[in-house]
Amino acid sequence: MQNQRRRCGCGVVLVVSIILTLNSIGEARQQQVPATPMSIAQAVESALRNYPSVSVSQEQVNAAAAGIDLARTAYLPRVDSLAQFNRATRNNVFGLLFPQSVIPSMTGPVLGTNNFGSVWGSAVGALVTWEPFDFGLRHAGVAAASASKTRSEAALKRTQFDVAAAAADAYLTLAAAQETVRAAQAGVDRTDVLVRSVRALVDAQLRPGAEQSRAEAEQAAAQTQVARAQQAVEVARAVLAQFVGGDARGITLVAPKLLQLPPGQTTPPLNTAANPIAIEQNATVEQAKAQLDILDKSYFPRFFAQGAAYARGTGARVDGTRLGGANGLAPDVQNYAVGLSVTFPIMDLPSIRAKKAGQAATIRAETARYQQVTTDLTAQWNEAMAVLEGSRKIAADTPVQLAAANAATQQATARYQSGLGNIVDVADAQRLLTQAEIDDALARLAVWRAMLGVAISAGDIQPFLNEAGQ
Repeated sequence: MQNQRRRCGCGVVLVVSIILTLNSIGEARQQQVPATPMSIAQAVESALRNYPSVSVSQEQVNAAAAGIDLARTAYLPRVDSLAQFNRATRNNVFGLLFPQSVIPSMTGPVLGTNNFGSVWGSAVGALVTWEPFDFGLRHAGVAAASASKTRSEAALKRTQFDVAAAAADAYLTLAAAQETVRAAQAGVDRTDVLVRSVRALVDAQLRPGAEQSRAEAEQAAAQTQVARAQQAVEVARAVLAQFVGGDARGITLVAPKLLQLPPGQTTPPLNTAANPIAIEQNATVEQAKAQLDILDKSYFPRFFAQGAAYARGTGARVDGTRLGGANGLAPDVQNYAVGLSVTFPIMDLPSIRAKKAGQAATIRAETARYQQVTTDLTAQWNEAMAVLEGSRKIAADTPVQLAAANAATQQATARYQSGLGNIVDVADAQRLLTQAEIDDALARLAVWRAMLGVAISAGDIQPFLNEAGQ
C-alpha cells in the first residue's frame, strides 16, 4: 500500500513538473517579444487603422464618389471625330438597305457599270452632340450616384463600428482571461503551501501518507487550471492581435479601471435611427428610391442639338472615269451641318412599367428590412439592459461570496493544523476560494462587458471608451 502511494505521488509530481516546464517555455517565448502596453481606447483606434475591412469600405466610398463625377459628365456635350483613308471600288446601285454594321455605305450616283477599278477615298470630320434639356433624367442620375455614395459612407461607418465593437470585446475577453490566470495562480500558491505542510506532517508520521497524495493531486489540478487559463489568454490575445495588428505575444493590457466596479449611471433612451446599422439600411432605401426616380424620368423624348463639319475626297468622277495617282487622298470637298434631333422610345413603355414595378417592390422590401432592423435593435437594447442589471447584482454579491470563502479556508486550515479537521475539508475550501476569486474578478468585468453591450445596441461605444479610461 505504501509503494502504491509513493508511485501515485511520483506520477503527480511528474505531471506538475511537465506543466511547470511548459509554462516556463511559454513565459520565455513571451519575454523574447517587446511588450506593447495598450489601453482599450488604443486597441480600438489601432483596429480602425489596421483592420482590412475598413480599407475595403473606404475604397468603396471612393468608387462611389467617382460614380458621381461620372454621372455629371452626362451634362457635357459629346464630340466625335473621324479620319479615314481607303481604296475601294465605286459601283453603286439604287435600293433600300436596312441599318446594319456589315456592308460599307456608298454615296454618289449610279453609274450603270460594274467593274472592279478602285480609287482613293478620304474623309475627316467632327460631330458635336449636346442635350439641352432632359426632363430631369440627368439630375436623377446624379442623385442616384449621390445616394450610392451615401450608402457607401454609411457602410463604412457600419464597418468601423463593427470593428471597434469587436476589438473592444476582444480586449475585455483578454482581460477576463488574465484575471482568471491571476486567481488560478493564487490557488496554485495555496496548494503549494498545503503540500509542503502536509509533507512535513507525513514525514513526521503525524499524518497518513494518503493526505500527501490528496494534497499533491489538488496541486496538480490547480496547475492544470492555470494551464487552461493561460491557454485561454493566448487565444484571446491572438483574437485581439487580429484586429490591432502586430505580434500577439507582445500585447500587454493597460486597464486599471476595468478591474474596478464601474459607477452606476443613467442610461440615455434608445434612438434606433442613430445606430449605424439603421443608418446604413435607411441609405439603402433612399438609394432604391433614387433608382425609381430615374425610371420615372425615362419615358420622355430626348432632344439633341447637333453640329457637324466634315470633308471628303475621292478619285472617282461623275462620268465614271477615275483620277490616277494620289487623287482622293486629300479631303478637298467640305460640308457642315447644324440641326436638332429628337428621339422617343415609343415601345419602351411596357418594359419601363415592369422595371418600375420591380423597383417599387425593392423599395417596399428594403423599407420592411429597415423596420426589422429597428425591431431587432430594440430587442437587443432590452436584452443588454437586462444583462447589465443582472451583472451589477452579481457583482454586488461576489465580494460576500469571496469573504465567506476566505473565512472558510482559514477555518479549515486552522482545524487541520490543530488536528481537528482533514485534508479534504482544506482542499475543498481552497478550491472554493479560488473559484470565488475568479467569480469576483469576472463579475466586475462582466459589468463592463454588459455596458459595452448596451453601447453596441445604442450604436455608439465612445461613451463606454471614455468611461473605461485611456
